[in-house]
Amino acid sequence: MKDIYVVGAIIENTGKILCAQRSSSMTLSDLWEFPGGKIEGTETHQEALKREIKEELNLDIKVEARLFEETIYEYDFGRVHLAAYVCEYVKGIPDLTEHKAVKWLEPHELSNLKWVPADIPIVEKLMKEGVST
Repeated sequence: MKDIYVVGAIIENTGKILCAQRSSSMTLSDLWEFPGGKIEGTETHQEALKREIKEELNLDIKVEARLFEETIYEYDFGRVHLAAYVCEYVKGIPDLTEHKAVKWLEPHELSNLKWVPADIPIVEKLMKEGVST
């Protein structure tokens, strides 16, 4: 099985978290996720997140050094290793280059969305502990 290493951004702004809905043309279409993507070359997780968020949403973020949660999920296309980091929103208005929609939700509202499987443990931890664990 192919191993795929990705990073996800838990972007926080005034107590709310940015959630992104995958477009109809993407795998796992219409499900919600924490935005991010694949790590390229020798990038650190933080460098990959800053680049991916700039490319996907045209947002500037500050990434915490500490890993919030790591999950592994086996899809039919490969085993995804997801490292999620809390990020602080710095500036920008989301420009949907890859996603169908975005929402800013409080942690207790996250369960109202249908999430990609790899993100569900992160959603559960956020709902239980918040972003400042």
